Amino acid sequence: MQNKSLAKFLIGCLVIAFAFYIVFFGLEIGTASIPSVQKVIRYGLDLKGGVYIVYEAAKENPTRREMESALQLIRTRLDMRNFYDATATIQGSKRIRVEIPGVKDPDEAIQYIGRTALIEFKGPSGDLIVSGRNVVDAYAQQTTSGYVVALKFDKEGTKKFAEGTKKYLGQNIGIYLDGKLISNPVVRAEIDSGEAVIEGMKDLEEAKTLAQQIKAGALPFALNVIESKAIGPSLGNEAFKSTLKAGIIGILLVFLFMIIFYRLPGLVADIALVAYIVILVAIVGYAKITLTLPGIAGIILSAGMAVDANILIFARLKEELRSGKTLRAAMDAGFRRALNAVIDSNVTTIIAGIVLLFLGTGPIKGFAWTLTIGIVVSFFTAITVTRFLLTSIINTGLFKDIRWYGGKKTREVDA
Repeated sequence: MQNKSLAKFLIGCLVIAFAFYIVFFGLEIGTASIPSVQKVIRYGLDLKGGVYIVYEAAKENPTRREMESALQLIRTRLDMRNFYDATATIQGSKRIRVEIPGVKDPDEAIQYIGRTALIEFKGPSGDLIVSGRNVVDAYAQQTTSGYVVALKFDKEGTKKFAEGTKKYLGQNIGIYLDGKLISNPVVRAEIDSGEAVIEGMKDLEEAKTLAQQIKAGALPFALNVIESKAIGPSLGNEAFKSTLKAGIIGILLVFLFMIIFYRLPGLVADIALVAYIVILVAIVGYAKITLTLPGIAGIILSAGMAVDANILIFARLKEELRSGKTLRAAMDAGFRRALNAVIDSNVTTIIAGIVLLFLGTGPIKGFAWTLTIGIVVSFFTAITVTRFLLTSIINTGLFKDIRWYGGKKTREVDA
């Protein structure tokens, strides 16, 4: 029984150590590999540098649905440009905040993201024939006359375009982008194939950009830039290093505090805290949650909550031992009686985190994500991992003296 319990404890420690190695150093087995979290983690604007832009709708009272539509289109445009680390959120009733880490040219990002990108085909008298809302596909193409954007219309758009080209045969049909005439070709024949091209692109990149914007869809209204700022990567790196250093020092002090005041249970809690760090960092990294400076603060804060849960449990454990109970009975009673207080404190913090997650913007959301996930993980490690390790070490029968558990006088108790 004693050897089996000791083996359980050692295996538990080895599993945590192995998980720590995989998460922070990666693992390669033949052709298969698990990248370290440093290679996959998404850093926020405040850590990586880049640009943030605040847009305001050029409309008096846009509806919530219109704002959400604009937000979704902006996110689609960001994804099409491979800005996967970027975030876009609604602020207030008519503003959208966009953060793009790693961008070197803010002006290019501002123009690309905020462009309405509404394509319209109009007759000589200015009447609308068909718009970009009827476009189902758009792509860049190189022809003998240069670079163009090829368009394909839906069923309704095909019918309208056929009617328009038939009506204005031999006349000009203007192609407008955001109200500006960009091409004015002469209709040579009725076009009923549901296809059209936009000429006059100076290079392939411009053609690709316009095609992506048209394909993503037109914004429901124009967006005005009211604030933009570039953040250099050096500032982000310094802030990250300082915060990381502070976090490591804080966690090491917590390790030391737990061992000094709670001795053997404190050591077990420290091992469980390592498991907490491994699980939380793995979730943040591999689930592609953007890590910000406030997010790091959320990790450290939830680590303190994990230790706080253990302190409540161990304080109960010492009380039960002083009342004369055996180690196993005292441990069971300690976990049982402290459970309600642990649940209450965690639930209230999770509620606060969820509120911040839904109502907060920018870096506040990063803090809310790591805090909420960290609280859930810390509850698991404090209740499950700590209990498993402590039960295993008690069952070895090697630590019967009450001083191992924070007692002040030498007294052996039965396991």
